[in-house]
Formats: sequence, structure tokens, C-alpha cells
Amino acid sequence: MKQLMATAALALVAAAPAMAENWTMTTTWPSSLELIEFDKHWVDLANKLVDDDKLTIEFYEGGSLVPAGEVFGAVESGTIQAGGDWPGYWAGRDSAFSPLATTASLFNAVDYVNWIQEWGGADLYNEVYGKFGMVYLPYGVTNNESGFRTVDKPIRTTDDLQGLQLRLSGLEQGKLLEKLGGNQVSMAGGEIYQSLERGVIDGAEFSTPNVDFSGGFQQVTKYWSTPGWHQSSSIFGVMINKASWDALDDDTRERLEIAADATLLWSLAFTEKRATEAVAQFKEAGTEINRLDDATLEHIQTLANETIEEVACENPMSAKVYASQISYLQDYANWRDASAPFNLGRTPNGPDLAKIEACAQ
Repeated sequence: MKQLMATAALALVAAAPAMAENWTMTTTWPSSLELIEFDKHWVDLANKLVDDDKLTIEFYEGGSLVPAGEVFGAVESGTIQAGGDWPGYWAGRDSAFSPLATTASLFNAVDYVNWIQEWGGADLYNEVYGKFGMVYLPYGVTNNESGFRTVDKPIRTTDDLQGLQLRLSGLEQGKLLEKLGGNQVSMAGGEIYQSLERGVIDGAEFSTPNVDFSGGFQQVTKYWSTPGWHQSSSIFGVMINKASWDALDDDTRERLEIAADATLLWSLAFTEKRATEAVAQFKEAGTEINRLDDATLEHIQTLANETIEEVACENPMSAKVYASQISYLQDYANWRDASAPFNLGRTPNGPDLAKIEACAQ
């Protein structure tokens, strides 16, 4: 009799549904900046695609659980299960995070999508984040960033950069700015407005026109220098604690990946539409827009190539990422250039692939 009862109990346990996973997720973005829309869109779609009895994701805006700079550590430690980010914020931990986030005068948004989806980029995100016990799903992409917004002095040529104190994010970006005569000042996005208002910095870059407008920069700057050569595109996504990811079944993980792919495509169209609207809003606010000429951009490209080669060769993992990106550009050029002008973007005369591949060993 006891044996029958034990057998029945085991059968009930085996038949019982697994307990649902409940994830806590936050982001590096406060609710005042439109970049948070990428995170919200993915969470909303993921919660719709995944069965409630398997996983529910509860989302908190940036700063409500931990400061923006501590989101990485919170996910790494398992304090929270997921965190939305921009990979470049973690370049101090590993410089390979930098090209996973953005490039100086290299990739555009289509390049990042192509590279991630079909040229091996997704594996490299997980190789780098995997060193810190995380899985990564890219789900946001923006085209080139606005460029520099300045308070009193317009930037019409690179000569105008001389001696300026400019808020700028990025390892390669800071080195490139210094070569052009400017000085990088690092600060969180939430500190930019007051720093401009108080004259702590001469100008700043932050994101795409719509995100910059949501940050109120039209209220404290008069001039806008385009294009955003320092960040020709940017990627955003979600860091997931590896143990939390492994606790999910295959079907749930696949649905989260589907939600990320769908959000990645949506984010490009969403941002381009909003950026277009924001250009008109900046003009209405009285902002003077100055575009650097093509000869200047060619000079910047040469310096950007030099800077990428220098930074890549300081870290084999960074070199591995850059080598993959440049290999993609050279491969895709076979079709992109043949289909010009009805193509997707440009094929830059970029860094020396052989030199960077040698540094990836």
C-alpha cells in the first residue's frame, strides 16, 4: 500500500506544471529619454508571446532599482534577471563592448542588422557578454547619431573643434576627438542638460534627433553640427543572467529571441520616423544646423580608421569583433556596390583588415 501511495505521489509531481519564472528587468534609460521605448517594446512583445505559466517579465524604468552604471553588475550577479543597455557603457570592463555598441564612421544601421543576423555578429555578442555570465539579445538599432550640439560656438569645420570641452561617449570616439583637437568629457545622459546650461561643457552629443529633443537640448544649445561621424550607428539590447536563461525551456528562449528580432526591425523604422519629426522640431526651436563637407568627412574617416586599428590591437577580443565587421563590409560590398545607387548605405574605405586580423590572434 505504501509503495502504491509513493508511486501515485511521484506521478502527481511529474504531472504538475513547472513553476513560472518571474523576471525583474530594468534599463540604463530613464523614462524621460525615448531610448526606453526599445526596452518597453521588447518586454511587451515578450510577455505577449510567452505563456504566463512559463515566464513573466516585470519592467522598471532606469534608476528606479539601481543606478544606470550598476545595471551590468546587477544582471551579472543575478540580483535581477535582465537589464536593457547600450554595450559601449561597459567598455571599461572589456574594450570589445565598444564595437558591439557603435562604430566611428563605419557601420550604419543596416550593416549592424545584416552583421548580427547573417554574418556572425550575434555569436560575438554572446561570446563577449558570456565572459561575464550573461546572454545578450540585440533588439534596438539607430542610424547615425545627431552630432554635436553647442551652446555658443557653431562647429562648421574641424578647426572649430579646437579646445572645445565636449561630452562624448565611447573609447574610440574620445581618441578620435582628441586627434581632431577637441577634449572628451564623460558623463551620464541625465547630466548633460544641466552641464550645458551651467557652461560646464561647450557642447555635447547624445543620441538621435528625437532622443536629443526628448532630453530638452534645444533649450540649452543654439547650434547643431552634422552628421554624427563619431557614432555612425548604435545597437541596444538586453543582458540576461545566464543561469536565469538556462532555467527556461527551449520554446520560451526561442520566443524571447523572436521578440528581439521583431523589436530590432521595428526600432529602425520607429527611430527614423521620430528622428525626421525631431529635425523639424529643432528647426522650429531656432537651432542652426551645419553639415560638415565631404572633404572633412573623408579626413575624419582616415583618422577613424587609424584609431580603430590602434584600439583593436590593444585587445585580441576587440580585434576579433572589428575583423568580423570589416570582413562583412568587404563581403557585402560585392553586392552593395554593384547595386548602387539602389543599395543599402555605403561601403566605407575602412580600416586595414589584415592588420586587425593579426591582432585578433
